[in-house]
Amino acid sequence: MNYRELGKTGMKISELSFGTWAIGGSWGNTNDQESLKALEYAMEQGVNFFDTADVYGDGHSEELLGKATKGKHEEIHIATKFCRAGDIHDPKTYSMEQVSQYTEASLKRLGREQLDLLQIHCPPMEILQEGSVFEVLDKLKEQGKIRAYGVSVETVEEGLLCLENPNVSSLQVIFNLFRQKPLEQLFPKALEKNVGILARIPLASGLLTGKFKVDSQFEADDHRNFNRDGEAFNVGETFAGLEFAKGVELSDELAWIAEGRGNRTQAALKWILQQEAVTSVIPGFRSVAQAEDNLKALDAREYTPEEIDRLAQFYKERVHPEIRGVY
Repeated sequence: MNYRELGKTGMKISELSFGTWAIGGSWGNTNDQESLKALEYAMEQGVNFFDTADVYGDGHSEELLGKATKGKHEEIHIATKFCRAGDIHDPKTYSMEQVSQYTEASLKRLGREQLDLLQIHCPPMEILQEGSVFEVLDKLKEQGKIRAYGVSVETVEEGLLCLENPNVSSLQVIFNLFRQKPLEQLFPKALEKNVGILARIPLASGLLTGKFKVDSQFEADDHRNFNRDGEAFNVGETFAGLEFAKGVELSDELAWIAEGRGNRTQAALKWILQQEAVTSVIPGFRSVAQAEDNLKALDAREYTPEEIDRLAQFYKERVHPEIRGVY
């Protein structure tokens, strides 16, 4: 495992880490015992960073992380998020009183006295422009409740705005073979500002694993069913904004990336790991087998410059015109 500096936080985190949305809920059936085993396995393999949010399973993923990392607070870093438990458009959601309540609730579920990284959870542009939420986060940092803070964003424009704040330590962005836009402006600017990048939805909600067919079905409580076309939240959070059948078609056109790289999952993650600006890629998991499969990406064959150019052209010509929503 390699470790990379997470922006200005002073933390060195595993270049392949894990997101815990899937073990919290909204991805179909979960099994807590299997989730805890997978968390333990990941830590045994050198993973020292996990991303979560207070709304993942209404706090359930935070509780699982609290159990899995008990007594390991110094060596295992946890990032969580806030604001989606309230009205994301209401300024009161970002007030000192409310954010303090969110923070204390997360600390209790995680069994910690300080949050390593607290992130605003995909807030609207107007909240970022108004900016008082950053003053609240600065105060929480002064109080010792949080070590550092960052923002999870939906669009490049939001990310660029956040980079203007000198105290933002990290950005979490949708980034994968189907969502290469951050490479143009956002990533170079993040490098310049020494802001860490956490690459989320790296497998495009599973599309890039190659395991889906056009007629694949998802459980009722899986966002790949109820948010397939953006009915519940931003369409980009599900299948990277692609219409499902088109996404399956495009994924199959990328079957060649698996050659010499194990499988498409490992190949898709490897491409992200090769991007200089990315601090850590955070795929999800629901089992030891999935965690193990993701971690094999670390040893996958690197892409040649010619292959990277080929993938850039594929994105520009075949994928970019198909992505829905603002990104």
